[in-house]
Amino acid sequence: MIKHWWKALAVLLVLYTIILGFLGPVSRLPILNETIRVLYFHVPMWFGMILLMGGSVIFSIQHLSSASPEADLKARETAVTGFFLAFLGLATGSIWARYTWGAYWVNDPKLNGTAVTMLIYLAYFVLRSSVEDQQKKGRLAAVYNIFAFVMMIVFIGILPRMTDSLHPGNGGNPAFGQYDLDNDMRKVFYPAVIGWALIGVWITNIKVRYEKLRLLKNER
Repeated sequence: MIKHWWKALAVLLVLYTIILGFLGPVSRLPILNETIRVLYFHVPMWFGMILLMGGSVIFSIQHLSSASPEADLKARETAVTGFFLAFLGLATGSIWARYTWGAYWVNDPKLNGTAVTMLIYLAYFVLRSSVEDQQKKGRLAAVYNIFAFVMMIVFIGILPRMTDSLHPGNGGNPAFGQYDLDNDMRKVFYPAVIGWALIGVWITNIKVRYEKLRLLKNER
């Protein structure tokens, strides 16, 4: 049980985030008002997604260097979980946009970049399902995965900072921490980042173990 301490920590941090996220004190700002509580879910989920997609790239590089089927499996499942967190982050962001910007989707470079990024990763999953040869699939998917991660950084991290954007910290706008993430919110926000990231790792761990058992069963 000692080696699973991080799982207990993940559950505690997420529960802490949910409870304090809805009931704890937040900054009182025009337009944002109570909707700023979405920050505890939207942003940490995106941080978790970036962490997982980065981990997926590392496994892809390992597969290219060693042709390890396990590394390829981990690359795929980590990307799947990362995509799931990206979807949740996009959904919570759309809800937030509805109450702050007046629409679920607006013509914003970061939102558009997010849509393009998710399509790029959807193509990664389509590529994996369209090639039958396992070795060829692993190599192609690994190379494409590296490309997808680089494009993600460009579309959601670089381009929005080079043009006008409604998102904080982009297009000349001050970041959240510079004007409205007070000490009370920091006490919830930073644990939320750690908690959602750990939950993503845990989900990936379960999916990898399940796939290993399924493959072992099929071999018998």
